[in-house]
Amino acid sequence: MPLYEHVFLARQDVSGQQVEALVEQFKSVIEQNGGKVAKVEPWGLKSLSFRVRKNRKAHFTLMNLDAPPAAVAEMERQQRLNEDVLRILTVRVEELEEGPSAMMQKRDRDDRRDRDDRGGGGFRGDRDRGGFRGDRDRGGGGGFRGGDRDRPRRDDEGGRPEAIGDDAGDDAIGGDV
Repeated sequence: MPLYEHVFLARQDVSGQQVEALVEQFKSVIEQNGGKVAKVEPWGLKSLSFRVRKNRKAHFTLMNLDAPPAAVAEMERQQRLNEDVLRILTVRVEELEEGPSAMMQKRDRDDRRDRDDRGGGGFRGDRDRGGFRGDRDRGGGGGFRGGDRDRPRRDDEGGRPEAIGDDAGDDAIGGDV
């Protein structure tokens, strides 16, 4: 039989026990149609990137399935009819993962890391804490005009660029008239 990884998102306002009841309901659908559920992994309540049916969070659950396509199609049909299920995703895979999925491994890694071992105390801990632009040169450079304050702006020159060695530009700068 084909192997599938199936993830569904349940509404944020259902309880953990209700999510477990949904999992049992969908498990029975798979088993009644000749398949089996190899693993169920609840990922918990997570924030969504964007609102889905007016929900900002959802309960994520992964199910590894070894079932015929008809069983998976029936389970997906029932999930689409259930108003507690926000989204579903089923992917056919060559083999099922043993052990925890990538989402659970990430959580384990974050739990094991001690945040004090990084040094500096934060993302930009190695920077000088001098203040806002405290390390910048306060000279005449920078700004909107490129820092050439001695040179008049283009509209002061009569609308044409100053040519090197040309005496016509002297009038705009304040030379002899």
